[in-house]
Amino acid sequence: MDIWQLPDVRQALVNREFGRMCQLIRQYGGIRQDDIAAITGLSQAFLSMLESGARKLTNIDKIIQLLDGLQAPPELTGPMLRPSINHLPRGSAPTSLSRR
Repeated sequence: MDIWQLPDVRQALVNREFGRMCQLIRQYGGIRQDDIAAITGLSQAFLSMLESGARKLTNIDKIIQLLDGLQAPPELTGPMLRPSINHLPRGSAPTSLSRR
């Protein structure tokens, strides 16, 4: 099952409700906050606060980090949130969570 095809997950992403989106991904994917923390590089404590509504995700770098880690399809996130490696300034590196 492609979680990104589920209407409620897509709607949470479109509405930039990142806490709700994480909750749904965990629910449908059967994964823990620790798992999302491991693949995104965001702390489990932050994800907990995000999901509970105690924190909001507004920092563009953190948004990109979350979406990259969760492998959100570029067609859902738009080009501004997912810069192409071919369009990065010379000497810049894309956000990569695989090294963490």
